[in-house]
Amino acid sequence: MSEEIPQQEKDEFFASYTKVLVAAWTDEEYAQRLDADPAQALREYGLEVPEGSELIVTRVIPEDAGEPSEDAAIQKWVSGRTTGVYTLSVPATPALDLTELSEADLMALTGGWSVSCCSSCPCCCCA
Repeated sequence: MSEEIPQQEKDEFFASYTKVLVAAWTDEEYAQRLDADPAQALREYGLEVPEGSELIVTRVIPEDAGEPSEDAAIQKWVSGRTTGVYTLSVPATPALDLTELSEADLMALTGGWSVSCCSSCPCCCCA
């Protein structure tokens, strides 16, 4: 049975966890510190691991791991209180799809509307 976590504690955990994720994805030096000394790197954003506990920071998430959930993340972290093993997933920077949209994709997004400028007004929309 999982431990009931007060909402404030969940909010504080996710605020810190989000900062860790953003830092790991945007600051290469922080990502290196996270790999070299994860306890110290997590401490920078308010995630403390008690002395003598084991810390597992998963940086490579298997493709078949399924969708991450907030509840699962908090339960994995909080279970460290009883097991002595704190687990946190900090995946590599998400890949962005930088492909350009085709004209058909753009038309689908705009619902077939086109925007044009004409001499009768500064800007008008024509269907």
